Amino acid sequence: MKKSFYKALKGLGKMIPLFLVVILFMGLFLAHISEEIMSEIFTGDPLRDTPVGAVIGSISAGNPITSYIVGGELLKKSVSLYAVTAFIVAWVTVGVIQYPAESAILGTRFAIKRNILSFILSILVAIATVTTLGVLQ
Repeated sequence: MKKSFYKALKGLGKMIPLFLVVILFMGLFLAHISEEIMSEIFTGDPLRDTPVGAVIGSISAGNPITSYIVGGELLKKSVSLYAVTAFIVAWVTVGVIQYPAESAILGTRFAIKRNILSFILSILVAIATVTTLGVLQ
């Protein structure tokens, strides 16, 4: 039990810098991105907002823990749940930034197919998730 506690504490210590970077990033984001800019990017139309959220998430890659923080801030800025869900799924699964390394290691065809499939699925997952939540409420 003592070994597990120290291992968990060590893991938490490694995550603190990540959280600090996310908090700093969100501070910069909130300071420089106004409500007007957000309303221009995200119109409230699910057919437009979902792919836009997926594109933004694809370009800005990250890990799941930080995506929830960013997604929460987007929801506070009145961005639709469709866009936020597509953003979170694409943020984690599509790797535009990691593409060069992925194609070098796993092959170009595989990397292209995986990224395209992940992008399409991020949109479908967002639609399915929000629709399911609407049915359950």
